[in-house]
Amino acid sequence: MTKRGLFITFEGVEGAGKSTLSLNVSKALQADSIPVTLTREPGGTLLGEKLRLFVLDKDLSGHIKPRAELFLFLAARAQHVEEVIRPRLLEGVTVLCDRFSDSTVAYQGYGRHLGPDYVQNLCDLSTGFLIPDLTFLCDLETEQGFLRTNHRKSKDRIEEEHIEFHKQVRKGFLELSRLHPDRIVILDAMKSAQDLLSQCLVCIDQKRKNYDL
Repeated sequence: MTKRGLFITFEGVEGAGKSTLSLNVSKALQADSIPVTLTREPGGTLLGEKLRLFVLDKDLSGHIKPRAELFLFLAARAQHVEEVIRPRLLEGVTVLCDRFSDSTVAYQGYGRHLGPDYVQNLCDLSTGFLIPDLTFLCDLETEQGFLRTNHRKSKDRIEEEHIEFHKQVRKGFLELSRLHPDRIVILDAMKSAQDLLSQCLVCIDQKRKNYDL
């Protein structure tokens, strides 16, 4: 049986530092001569990046219905999986993805109240049932996340949502971590960048040994 690369995702509420962490992990793995592709959602492809600009546009605040928003994210993900993620994994490359299906379940399933089971089923269909091997959840109190994002010159449509929405999103992430403890590793986002990186690398090394990579 052909070995494939590890699929690792990074999740978390706004301001939790997942993007910085995924970049640091990518650099560390590359320094260890491990082939890596770092990508993000929505995005990662031409279509995905176009949809990202659209779905996060502040001018559309209040004009995109929850179900329409959901399907825009799913369309970007379907393209991403087929064009980038699955091909790289089959090449034996470790794929690091900044957000994936867990974000959709948390934001649209919990935050938009579309229902986690409904959203999860659609995520599975859009990805061909692709599930990450390992997920790092950067957990942070919602209020602390707001403090971290307040310095940003410009916030996108999702970042500008009210605090109760973001509290529901965090609740969703924590519920997912309870349901999938073997896959999702909760990280304390208040720790230093170096501490978080070290914790991730230990988990990745163990996973690679388990998969004999």
